[in-house]
Amino acid sequence: MKIVAAAVQLKPQGCVEANLRHAEALLLETAEAGAQLVVLPENFAHYGQTDFLAAGRSESDPEGPVRQFLAQQAKLHGFWLVGGTIPVAESKPRSFARSYVVNPQGETVAHYDKIHLFDVDVTANSGGNKSAYRESDDFSAGHKVITVPTDLAVLGLTVCYDLRFAELYQKLTQAGAQIITVPSAFTAVTGKAHWQVLLRARAIENQLFVIGANMVDREHKKRGLWGGSAIVDPWGNVLASLDDKPGVAVAEIDLALIEEHRAKMPVAQHRTL
Repeated sequence: MKIVAAAVQLKPQGCVEANLRHAEALLLETAEAGAQLVVLPENFAHYGQTDFLAAGRSESDPEGPVRQFLAQQAKLHGFWLVGGTIPVAESKPRSFARSYVVNPQGETVAHYDKIHLFDVDVTANSGGNKSAYRESDDFSAGHKVITVPTDLAVLGLTVCYDLRFAELYQKLTQAGAQIITVPSAFTAVTGKAHWQVLLRARAIENQLFVIGANMVDREHKKRGLWGGSAIVDPWGNVLASLDDKPGVAVAEIDLALIEEHRAKMPVAQHRTL
């Protein structure tokens, strides 16, 4: 009932090849720490690129470069890997922000397409400067709620902005999720205010584990990224976390705590609305 999980926190390196080298080094670190389940951040490989449709077309095949990277890393280290997100183009004119789950044999067993797209205006500082984010310009929204049975636990898949929508997490819980993964690229402004409190809220209200793996680059002048990757237990305790530097957060997850907390406080049974 106990597994070792890790959240990987990455800083954008400027190109896909450099991003993958950065990820490779930290994935090795998680393996050396004994991780059995590893979560990468949202858009970890292509962050900073502008043509997500071209990237999505290159990743539409299982032999796509980043998909191959995920398969190779999972097989090399023998862990379950939630591969952040990758742009993947299918029949639509825009890519999906897709989160793949890869088993220790390097086989892709499931994927989730991000449902809630980040179309917001963020006030960047006290001077009132705003940054406009329009994720729907580059991506199509998914619509399926996805849980993944593994030999470790049942995973529930979400991505970044999904974290603000409690009903998605409730549906994942009702579908049997024990651990919900949140690959993210939370902005520095929204992350400072809301990131950890939302991770803890989703864990507490659903009485399960939440793993948030975030990109980090707080000092970027235009598009700051918060970091703060964390693993949270069903009581809302932060088992492991990072601040504003790349690295890995590693923690032991005791799945028995889920039923223990639910037996003492049967929130699901008490729900009336």
